[in-house]
Amino acid sequence: MFDHVQDVETFAAALQRVRRHAGLSYRQLADRAHYSHPHLIRATSGKHLPAWEVAAAYLTGCGVPADLMPLWHRRWEEASRDPRDIVSLLESATGLEDLGAALAALARPRSLRTLEQETGIPRATIQAWFRGARRPSPDRLDQLVRTIGATPEERAAVANAVHRLSAEQVSSGRLRPVRAA
Repeated sequence: MFDHVQDVETFAAALQRVRRHAGLSYRQLADRAHYSHPHLIRATSGKHLPAWEVAAAYLTGCGVPADLMPLWHRRWEEASRDPRDIVSLLESATGLEDLGAALAALARPRSLRTLEQETGIPRATIQAWFRGARRPSPDRLDQLVRTIGATPEERAAVANAVHRLSAEQVSSGRLRPVRAA
């Protein structure tokens, strides 16, 4: 089972290890990162996830190379997202607009351009999904959520929501069983 608090604590502990490996005190790091040492201590308390800007300054101050920052950013994104919220949005979705809002929350903070580059799905199509203007096909949607790095629980919730909404719309006569985009 997913534990958001544990992910935040794990990220904070990883930051602390980087600082210790760099051999820096919090005061020394504060000079390099341009944040106060109490601010940096709070960033690694494990109680709250620091803003990405703070985490990036912390890592840069510790000498983490720029080519590793995308990996750290991905770890930060994973710790910042609580899939239970996304899963509950998907489970309570009553229409394509609700599904789209949950998908947009799942994809955050990626831009449509980034999603297009990562998935090969045109951004106009992704935007239509997020707005609830177009029903996604299960295969293409699975491609998107896998690329985003959705957890197995999130992927299952997306698939269930698409299936449930499609079945409801077909049975109510609001949608003909046609091929999705």
